[in-house]
Amino acid sequence: MTDIFFLQSLGLMVVAAASLLLLSRPARVPSIVVFIVAGLLLGPATGLLTVTEAIDTISEVGIVLLLFLVGLELSLDKIRDVGRVAVIAGLGQVAFTALGGFGLSYLLGFPVIESIFLATALTFSSTVVVVKLLTQKEELDSLYGRIAVGIFLVQDLVVIVILTFLAGLGGTGTVDIGSVGMGVLSAFGGMGLLLLIALLAARYVLPSIFAWIAASLEGLFIWSLCWCFLLVVGAEMLHLSVEIGAFVAGVSLAQLPYSTELRRRVNPLMNFFIAIFFTGLGIQMELGAALDAWMPAIVLSLFVLIGNPLIFMWIIARLGYGERTSFLASVSVAQISEFSFIFAAMGMSAGLIDEGILSIIALVGLVTIGVSAYMILYNGPLYEIVARTGLLKVFGARPEGHDDQVAEPISGHVIVVGMNSLGLRLVRELAARGETVLAVDTDPSKLHRLDVPTLLGSIDNPGVLEESNLDEAKLVISALQIEDVNNLLAYRCRELGVPCSIHAFDRSVVRDLRQIGATHLMIPNNIGIKRIMWELRERGVIEP
Repeated sequence: MTDIFFLQSLGLMVVAAASLLLLSRPARVPSIVVFIVAGLLLGPATGLLTVTEAIDTISEVGIVLLLFLVGLELSLDKIRDVGRVAVIAGLGQVAFTALGGFGLSYLLGFPVIESIFLATALTFSSTVVVVKLLTQKEELDSLYGRIAVGIFLVQDLVVIVILTFLAGLGGTGTVDIGSVGMGVLSAFGGMGLLLLIALLAARYVLPSIFAWIAASLEGLFIWSLCWCFLLVVGAEMLHLSVEIGAFVAGVSLAQLPYSTELRRRVNPLMNFFIAIFFTGLGIQMELGAALDAWMPAIVLSLFVLIGNPLIFMWIIARLGYGERTSFLASVSVAQISEFSFIFAAMGMSAGLIDEGILSIIALVGLVTIGVSAYMILYNGPLYEIVARTGLLKVFGARPEGHDDQVAEPISGHVIVVGMNSLGLRLVRELAARGETVLAVDTDPSKLHRLDVPTLLGSIDNPGVLEESNLDEAKLVISALQIEDVNNLLAYRCRELGVPCSIHAFDRSVVRDLRQIGATHLMIPNNIGIKRIMWELRERGVIEP
């Protein structure tokens, strides 16, 4: 009976979340907001569900995978050139927002402890939401995108310190100075040990293991989860929160060349568990308490939506960046973080706050994540509107320069899939002819030898197809000897109207590829590179 109830509850949560996602898709509402609303409908609004221990457990797995993915986003190579602004702006904003949020919460009538939790929840911005939106806009690698990601890295490191401190309280809510001090020292000692293990492993152990397993994408995925849960278990043994272990695991793997592919593989699994976590959060909300405190929630939301960007705009402009870059980076951080929910949930478990404060934080999250999503999606027109008013000149940002412009995505390129001997020869021949070539393979060691743009991953992964900018390619060539992948690639190319040349490595695959609509087939008996180039020129696919 318990198992049936659990499955029914889980099914209701998934159906509610999926249905609302479908209904809200035209409005482009962030998924986190949709999941919380689904929980509100199932719990406080209708009373259909209450959170059980089993759902709590699966939500905890969602938190682990969420923080693992957040850690995977934090590659130091991506933000090396904006490290100074990330550190100064990140720490400066944390200090200003924490002080401002505490003062505002206290003036609104909240006690000191509750004001501290509210201020802390307002301090951090959402890595997951912003990275998804910037990826959707193809602006993650722009200057302002790199600045935003760098700021998130600094904020995430600060929040891990705070979570470590909270773990040191031992979940008892005690205020005895001696026991709290020992607990905090123990937690930070454990954190230092866990971080040392992760860094040493990332430097001396993980590269060789992942290089050995990289040929198998499924193996790469399983090994990454293995490492994640090893550190989660290690964190528990050191009396730390599982969130800390997952985050440290993600950061250590983010420094490896396989991090992009790992993010693609973990993301679908993480999305399911995150849907359960935030739907469960909505079910737990004391809607009455949140609505009773609607005025403080709106005031705090406005502080995040307006105060945070103003603080960042002032700091980033002081560091010499242009007006547009400063504005776009500042707008990107106008929401509270997934860490805010986790932090509040841990505070409630420790007996430091009640459901009412958790509900207010969730309400602030709904407002800020929802509004800021549109601010990010339409940040260009928003900048033009605000710039025309002359208000931005108050911040003293320098005029625009070339470094403020968003890099154009690759287009008019030739995608070559599979860096076997045939693929490598094709890449070199095409590059020698002056073509812009993007080489795709699952083995980073093969890509490192090339002097052309490369993409690590399997071409049958939707994320890889999107990153390759397939719809803007002038030609796609597959040197693979994998029938299913070649068929899928030929189908995708036909749907997008992109010419493709597929390696018909065996006579048995020729008929299917022709039926699918492959533009050109590389047949083994005619596989010479010069002949392939001649045939492609004759078909008008590449220029003479």
